[in-house]
Amino acid sequence: MPRIKEGFKGERIVVLPGFLIEELKRDPLGRELYITDIGYYPHAGFHYCERKEEDSNEFVLIYCVEGEGWFELDGKCYDVGANQFFILPKYKAHAYGSKAENPWTIYWIHFDGAKAAFFSVGFSKPHDISPAEHSRIKERLMLFEEIYASVSSGYNKNYMLYATTSLFHFLGSMKFLGEYRECRFAGVQEKRDVVQRAIHFMQENLNKKIRLTDIAREVKLSPSYFSNVFEDKTGSPPLRYLGYLRIQEACHYLDFTELKISQISPLVGYEDSLYFSRQFTKYMGMSPSEYKSKKKG
Repeated sequence: MPRIKEGFKGERIVVLPGFLIEELKRDPLGRELYITDIGYYPHAGFHYCERKEEDSNEFVLIYCVEGEGWFELDGKCYDVGANQFFILPKYKAHAYGSKAENPWTIYWIHFDGAKAAFFSVGFSKPHDISPAEHSRIKERLMLFEEIYASVSSGYNKNYMLYATTSLFHFLGSMKFLGEYRECRFAGVQEKRDVVQRAIHFMQENLNKKIRLTDIAREVKLSPSYFSNVFEDKTGSPPLRYLGYLRIQEACHYLDFTELKISQISPLVGYEDSLYFSRQFTKYMGMSPSEYKSKKKG
């Protein structure tokens, strides 16, 4: 079986240079928590990585949002599925990779610093971040994008320190998962109605394949009855509305990032970038590249 460390369609990677890492280690804030590498691998078929103890110099967080993978640590092998994450401790040999039949899509960060161990304790096994009404998954992934954008901004130290403060928040959202979810909605008494909950579910899963039955199951209604309720309130069938949300999210990436179209398409649920372009044109009346050029102009 072939094994690939990197080189996946739509992947993104930033590796900080050694001189900048050393500068961060000397900074009062940076030395508490800093990033050495960060990336995103969509549908990473045959992904595999193995490190010996002497090569494991940072903590490694892997957050699987789709598909399946595995990792080995301390002589044990663990399966990893969608909406799970784990953190590999430094100075320990390990290996990890995607499963061939359903390769994972992962966000990953290599980090270190005086406070790094605090965030890693207890996460050397897979932990769930299941979608729920107040899960805030989309907010966490947007925070990752902010961290990635900061680290990508020309190795400016201020951007690196902003990435550090954002990383505290990102790791804190996992370390204190219940608090992260509950504080956002403190004081809200009324339950959201079926349509609001359905839209929230769509927004939290824009990067995944979603069927009508998946949405209906989430709100505990039959697909046919749910479709009628949803269209009656929004004026649009659920899957068409999902398409609106995907394209709206794509416009956000085109407006505020320098990501390529092939990198944006898996972030909004389209594995095929050509199909994504056709859908974008259908909804927006212009191609993604035309939209980007028009905005720049």
